[in-house]
Parts: sequence; structure tokens; C-alpha cells
Amino acid sequence: MLILPAIDLRGGRVVRLLHGRFDAETLYGDDPLAQARAFVAAGAQWIHAVDLDGAKEGAVRQTAMLGALAGVARVQAGGGIRTRGDVAALIDAGVARVVVGSTAVADPSSVRTWLAEFGPDAITLALDVSTAGAEPQVLTRGGQEGSGVSLWDALAVYPAGSFRHLLVTDIARDGAMGGPNVALIAGIVARCPDLLPQASGGVATLADLAACRAAGAAATIVGRALYEGAFTLEDALAC
Repeated sequence: MLILPAIDLRGGRVVRLLHGRFDAETLYGDDPLAQARAFVAAGAQWIHAVDLDGAKEGAVRQTAMLGALAGVARVQAGGGIRTRGDVAALIDAGVARVVVGSTAVADPSSVRTWLAEFGPDAITLALDVSTAGAEPQVLTRGGQEGSGVSLWDALAVYPAGSFRHLLVTDIARDGAMGGPNVALIAGIVARCPDLLPQASGGVATLADLAACRAAGAAATIVGRALYEGAFTLEDALAC
């Protein structure tokens, strides 16, 4: 299982949001490149970067910074991806894997076309979900709006083999360090064995990482736990 340390960008700064709320921001630094270099020095192979300005506004805002991060490490990045041009711009900037979120639900036809053009390893589908109901429901616009679509229905419009990488965030756990939703990951593994799911939201301990791995996660994204010193990246990678 890969560990992907997270760098969330807002106004060129490193921040974390609580439950995806833009009014619940914690600032962790003004130098994203220095943070990326620190993660690489600790052994990170990948960095997960999010353009929060783009996610909020629905248009990529920080392409230059995401490209600069891609000069430090392999980067999976997104935020505000709405068009083929957005995908191409990030790939041209050096991003190894582009994260497509709300558009994967709002315009699956276009996203299927992008997957066919750029390849299943160049794009990660990222779905924020609420697990308050009987089935996980997809949220859009950075986890701020309901889509009326269940996670399973959202995935069903993509034929088997058309994509590989799926990032799912239980928004109620995002940034809260209350433990990951391992049952959600296990459910994805059981229903969609061809996918490589990435766990996101709630990681607080090394035991949480072990639980994600046991549930079948191919990768786990870690943010606030690293910034708050709950454990080191070195320990996470060793785990």
C-alpha cells in the first residue's frame, strides 16, 4: 500500500480543511515546495496535491504550483477539473495523475473520453461521499453539495477496465482524525475488484494505516495526522 502525503493548496499556502469546509481551515505553511521536499526527504514516492481554490471555483487555479510540485516528486493532483484542457494542462505541467472529482459524476461521458485518450493510469476518479444514509451518496463541489447519486450508481456508468484508480473520501471524517472508513474501502474492494481504491479521511494512527491496508486499499492519503505530529511519515512508510 502506498502512502500519499497530502498538500492542500489555498492561495498558494498549505492548509487543511475540516469536513471539507472552507470556513474551517487550518494553515500549516506558506511554502508548498518546501513541504514537498520534506516529504520526499522522508521517503515519499508520491504526493497528493489539491487545488482547493480550483475545487471551490470549478476551474483550475494553481497549475503553476502543481507543476512546480511535480518537479519535486510524482504528483497526483486535481481540483476544479472540468474540461479536457484542464487535464491536458496538468499533464503538460508534469502531473503524473490527474484527479477528476465532480465532473466524474456531472459529465461521465466526457470523463470516459478522457480516460480513453490519456489512459487509465493518468486519471484518478475522486468521489467525496456522505455515509449518513443506507448507501454512500456522492457529494460535489469539494464535498459541499449533494449530487443525488449513490457511489455505486456513479461507478456503474464506467465500464469495467475503463479506469483503475478510485479515491473515495468520507467527508464526515475528512481532516477530523477520527479514524478512516475501512468498511467503505472493503465494500469497494468487494464490489469492484478491478479497481485500486485509495482511502482518504480520518487517519490518525499507524493502526489506521494497517486497517486501510487490511481492507484492501491500494493507497492511503494522509494529511492532518502528519501535520499535527500524530506520527512521522517515516513511521507511516515503515508501517
